[in-house]
Amino acid sequence: MTGSYDAPEVLDRRDGPYGEVVLRRHGALLQIIANGCFLMDTSDGRSERLLVDAALAALPERRAPSVLIGGLGVGFSLAHAAADQRWGRITVVERERAIIDWHRGGPLAELTADALADPRTEVVEGDMIAYVNETYDTFDALCLDIDNGPDWTVTEHNEELYGPAGLASCARALRPGGVLAVWSAKPSAEFEGTLRNVGFRQVRTEEVPVARGVPDVVHLAVRPG
Repeated sequence: MTGSYDAPEVLDRRDGPYGEVVLRRHGALLQIIANGCFLMDTSDGRSERLLVDAALAALPERRAPSVLIGGLGVGFSLAHAAADQRWGRITVVERERAIIDWHRGGPLAELTADALADPRTEVVEGDMIAYVNETYDTFDALCLDIDNGPDWTVTEHNEELYGPAGLASCARALRPGGVLAVWSAKPSAEFEGTLRNVGFRQVRTEEVPVARGVPDVVHLAVRPG
């Protein structure tokens, strides 16, 4: 007797500036695959919600703080931020045009339609590294969810963001006392050390329990000031 297996259905496949990006449906789940590497799906979202909530909790004295979210993904971080009226301006930087399209009238629109219609929300099509290097704008919080973590990047290009130069740019994009929150599929003591070496303070890691294996984590750090 052979068991049945429902193969994922490819809904869209595109060649972007950094390789192939695919949206597929597997049962009730929508999945994003980049260059053959599984990025995320719509199964849970606890990690993304913790990413946003932990950043806000680190800003108790700020009224309507602004947040910069690196990576639109399946939209959990954006939707959770927009659902909380305590946030002020919400800016999302996403480098893949395909992912933006999937949210604007595509299969992922059901997750983020309200958030994208929120007047606080702005979606910027662009590379996160270039954005933090070039922007003159500053934010109270910066939430990064563009890779599987500092030690497991989607492309080699992204590695720069988690090194001293990239983190210094992230610090410049934060207002004094602003918080950096970075999602990761596993803890990274080396990344914590880099955060401290470039001048961040109150560096800590919060775990997100998972069904099996090593917990997901959110690395948190505060810009002095």
